[in-house]
This record gives sequence, C-alpha cells and structure tokens, in this order.
Amino acid sequence: MIPIQELLHRIQWDPEFGRADFEIGYLDRVAHRISRVPWAQVSLVPGNQFALEVIEDDGSRHMVPLHRVREVWRDGCLIWQRPAEQ
Repeated sequence: MIPIQELLHRIQWDPEFGRADFEIGYLDRVAHRISRVPWAQVSLVPGNQFALEVIEDDGSRHMVPLHRVREVWRDGCLIWQRPAEQ
C-alpha cells in the first residue's frame, strides 16, 4: 500500500491524477466517526510532514495528524484505506 504522504503529494502535484474529485476521510475524535472533506478544503502545510490542515464548512481550521487519515476517495470510489488496527 502506498504511504498516505505519497498519495497526498500525488494528488497535489500530478496534474492528470489530481484532476479528479477527491475526498479525505479522517477519524474525528469528537464525533467518533470518519469525517469526509473535499480536497478543496484540505491544505498541506509546507514543512509539516505529520499533519494536514482542514477547513470545515463553517470556516474553522484545524490540524489533522496524518495517522488519523483513514480513507481517500477519488470520484466517489474508495482508492486508499488505512488497514484496520488489530
């Protein structure tokens, strides 16, 4: 399985691959569920290799550690999923 950092960079920098509609699913520790956000609401912060910034629908921003990213969707199809913890 491709590491999440590599996949996120491919979405960001590969113009052919990144042309699709992506959603990132991360573990929301408050709601105790997977929250999905469109790629347009995700920002990779230069120099930060451990987290990404998410802009919520209400405009609030927060950092999500990459270990909490659980799924990546491309054009409505699940293309990456973190293995279930044992």
